[in-house]
Amino acid sequence: MSLGEIKELAGVGRPTVSNWRRRFSREVLSAGNDSRRPFPDPIPGAGSESKPLFHAVEIAEWLDLRAIPDAAADKDGRLPTYGDRFRHALRLRGLITLRHQLGSAETLISRALAVIAMSAESQAWITEYLPADLLAEYEAAGPAVMRAAHELMNEIGAPGWAADALLGLDDDLEIARRLESDLVMDITPREIVKLVTALIGPNEGGPGQRSTINLCAGLGELLLGMGGGPYEDLRGHGELIAVEPDPLRRKLLRYRLLSYEASAVDVCASPSELDTERAWNQAPVDPHSFSRADLVLAAPPYVPGERERDPEGPLWWAEEAVRRLEPGGRAYVVVPTWTLTRTRGTGPVAVPTPTVKARESLLERGCVVAIVQLPRRIHPFRTGAEYALLVLRQPAAPDPVLLVDADRIAQRPGGQAWVDQVAQVVRLTDAAPAAESLPGAATHPQDAALVPVRAVSADQEQLLDSRSVLPAHRLAAPEPDVDHFEETLTARRAAAAAMPQLRDWLGGMGITKRHTPIRHRRLDEHVRAGQLKLISGHRIKDEHIGDTGLPIVGRAELLGELPIGARCIALKDLSEYSSAKITERGDVLLLAEHGLRCQVDMAGGCVLLAPVQGLRITAYRDHLRTVTDGAADSPDALWMRPYSLAGLLGAPRNQHRGSGSLVRRVSVRDMDLPQLPASEVYELEALLAETERLRADVRRQLGALDSLADRIASGVADGGLALRQR
Repeated sequence: MSLGEIKELAGVGRPTVSNWRRRFSREVLSAGNDSRRPFPDPIPGAGSESKPLFHAVEIAEWLDLRAIPDAAADKDGRLPTYGDRFRHALRLRGLITLRHQLGSAETLISRALAVIAMSAESQAWITEYLPADLLAEYEAAGPAVMRAAHELMNEIGAPGWAADALLGLDDDLEIARRLESDLVMDITPREIVKLVTALIGPNEGGPGQRSTINLCAGLGELLLGMGGGPYEDLRGHGELIAVEPDPLRRKLLRYRLLSYEASAVDVCASPSELDTERAWNQAPVDPHSFSRADLVLAAPPYVPGERERDPEGPLWWAEEAVRRLEPGGRAYVVVPTWTLTRTRGTGPVAVPTPTVKARESLLERGCVVAIVQLPRRIHPFRTGAEYALLVLRQPAAPDPVLLVDADRIAQRPGGQAWVDQVAQVVRLTDAAPAAESLPGAATHPQDAALVPVRAVSADQEQLLDSRSVLPAHRLAAPEPDVDHFEETLTARRAAAAAMPQLRDWLGGMGITKRHTPIRHRRLDEHVRAGQLKLISGHRIKDEHIGDTGLPIVGRAELLGELPIGARCIALKDLSEYSSAKITERGDVLLLAEHGLRCQVDMAGGCVLLAPVQGLRITAYRDHLRTVTDGAADSPDALWMRPYSLAGLLGAPRNQHRGSGSLVRRVSVRDMDLPQLPASEVYELEALLAETERLRADVRRQLGALDSLADRIASGVADGGLALRQR
């Protein structure tokens, strides 16, 4: 190979290789009495003087002496070298060449796995016990594929690990990516495998040995992950069986199991085969069925499309897992989070979808032990999808369900250990299923909480209330370790120091501690009761947006990037949008993306541009008409007022209710409001309205100062303005 190829395979620049060759030549090292190994000499008679060729083995051995700077050591404390990188890239190049020769990555992977599986069997073949087509694929592999597979095994150290590397199941997915195989698109993420393994815990041999069914097993990530790696650790896990409907993955799963010397694991094509009597594990015993197990696992490869109305949608696997459980067993099923957010809808004729029916059935029958919302972007390829893990049991009396927001735990400092924290909380709660609070788990209330399936009292929250059961939408708690009274006094003192002219107003605030608990109600309850009206934003074509007409309020306006009124729509163009609503005075405008931004529209007459939404206090228009007619504004006249609504919605307890992998959106209907007396809302409105007026004054002052500074600097820069000393 040439110097350019060495540069490419070693992952360095061309000058680096030239410097290595010059600084470590035999002549330079001999002149300095340097005992280090010289750079390999070119192959005599190969190449030319301007483009010499070198032997790949000699280059790899020389690069083994040079560690990669700032690289992390492996688990054995060994630092990776340029030789490791060189061999890895060289092997990749050979595999990619073979892929083009064979025509597809799947053909190459299948034949290479056949070679690895037969090597793991030490060629002690019993033909009738081998999977169908294994011998045929092994013989069709050819010398080149056999050589590549054996080189891969020799470098990695074990057939099972070589199979994992080829399938993209090891820590480095580069092989599968470079081969452009679609198999890696649907693998179960390693973090999910670690979490399920931690929840299952040790499964030692003996009387307590548990059997396992892996529904929709894929390439066996969850099944083999239970042992923490080598198959030898799985020998105490009792009977094991896998179900995989896809023919290609089923074949590759059999080959992978053979590479781990796990030929005793049976692989079925559908769950219905579990109910058919047969001689399992090819053992000389009477035929029997394997319809139930102590552990049932499922992580189906969900596609982006939402099969909400499909009878065999994602939650079908959860129901199937429950049906396959032995008494006292546990099932761990990965589902997309949209299955937890769909609702029954509103109105007397609302018909729940099969997904909602399945979820409510699992809750009503007491099958759900825990719902764990997994961290966003946990899947390396399906980054736009969110997933949750359901911990299930056989039907029983409904106990409170544990809701865990692992995404929130993982986002905190030190959140890399979220798997251990989540596993600890779930295990402790599973050991005390009838508890009403988390038993001894050091977690924040926003991270995990027990929520009853059916409420005992009217003030208690329940899961069967036709709302989302996603932990991010349900979990809310006061700010941790915050004394609101002391913090407010500190903020008031700081404001008085910064604005001495406001000391009288600040000192007159009636602030005191609250000694009685306060009840919260979901925003959805107020909307369904008619106290609030939710106004959706609209999508308006760019050609209809101009500079005259009714003001448009969109994302840019609420973020402060554009002033309100910079974008408008003419009344003639607005007539094309029959469902468009115009805001009224007192409407609260919301942008619920990447946090929550609220703004009160005290003028009205605006058109909302999606994703901005609006909330209207239905009694506020009549209240304004009454006040305009000369009636006094009584403190008890309204249950809620605009500035109070905006301030209470924007509190941190509602800001945390976000979900979504790419764009974090706050669930508006799942926000809550404290149930305050009308007189207290009146006082809160007066304080917030005055602070908003003061902020507007300050913004005008800042705008005037900015404008003055810009004009002076611009005039001096253009030479049209001269400054003189006063």
